[in-house]
Amino acid sequence: MTTKSAFYDKLNADLDALRAKGQLRSEFELATPQGAEITLTDGTKLLNLCSNNYLGMGNNPEVIEAAHGALDRYGYGVAAGRMLCGTQDVHRRLQRVIADFVGLEDALLYNSCYDANGGLFEVLTGENDAIISDALNHASIIDGVRLSKAKRYRYASCDMDELEQSLKKADAECSGIKLIITDGVFSMDGLVAPLDNICDLADKYDALVAVDDSHGTGVVGATGRGSHEHCGVMDRVDIITGTLGKAIGGAAGGFTAARACVVEKLRQTSRTYIFSNAVPPSIAAGAIKAFELAGEGGNARTALLEKTSYFRAGMRAAGFTIGGEGHPIVPVMTGADDVTFGLFKEVFANGLLVIPMTFPVVPRGQGRIRVQISAVHETTHLDRAIEIFTEAGRKTGVI
Repeated sequence: MTTKSAFYDKLNADLDALRAKGQLRSEFELATPQGAEITLTDGTKLLNLCSNNYLGMGNNPEVIEAAHGALDRYGYGVAAGRMLCGTQDVHRRLQRVIADFVGLEDALLYNSCYDANGGLFEVLTGENDAIISDALNHASIIDGVRLSKAKRYRYASCDMDELEQSLKKADAECSGIKLIITDGVFSMDGLVAPLDNICDLADKYDALVAVDDSHGTGVVGATGRGSHEHCGVMDRVDIITGTLGKAIGGAAGGFTAARACVVEKLRQTSRTYIFSNAVPPSIAAGAIKAFELAGEGGNARTALLEKTSYFRAGMRAAGFTIGGEGHPIVPVMTGADDVTFGLFKEVFANGLLVIPMTFPVVPRGQGRIRVQISAVHETTHLDRAIEIFTEAGRKTGVI
């Protein structure tokens, strides 16, 4: 057997093992826009509780109209990176809108938040510096940190004692800057990081604070500015990365917001920015409108949080263990992987689209069905979801 054939045999064996365990993931092909109810290309109709479309911007008529206008004005795409001829006025306007929205001096657009995180750390930190990272940070942060030559420290998620010990070690072992990086909202749990406590420790040990707020922007905080607003530290966080692919329209694109000198340094040297095409102008224009609506969207956020509380209470009353706190990410805890997939298959067969989360996405033994509530859900949708979950939970022994 050749090395090449052994390589393919190994891949097929790995896939067969996942298939045998019922853990081979599939992509669902939608034939309709995002919404509370969707239809797959095979005609299957489902109640949709797995989208990041928190504020319903994914098919908001005003957002679509703004995108259409930019498509007519600027064309389909720019066919160039920003440093070539790929920057249009709509990109600059969106960057200003983002900076103002999150309360920082300037912002830079990327094609995704994955790219924003991937292009951040190697630019801002070097071998004499330290990066202190929450253990449950998103994969994009982990991959971005790997590109830096800085010394790395990891603390147990939201554990301020471990964070302080890491800062002390960094003080003793590094002569440069210390950068704390955390998710603002942890995507598997819907928990908001204790940014007030993190900023207190950052002040004590003279460290910078960076936050990936992909699940916070537009959703949490009194005016939807994000987790730093929610925690009362809008003037104390140094860097925010985020996405346009969730509450802000759900299309594509990400950003880094910070002081102007940080943004300019990234513009000049961030590889994921320089060597990528610009975000399509239609997406940029749609995002501008989505930020505008999010800034005015107190009623939508209030309704979203009320629906989230309603669903959490209903699921707990049915006997389920629910993780997280008040975010529209609602983890239905299941434990073992086979139990998780068993519950998923039952609810899917009864018309509910949710996603099972198992190892390695979450720690072993902490499997869950991640439900995500949207402003487009009505109480009748949530009642139906609770009913489907309850029947499936009894059948599978989860409750």
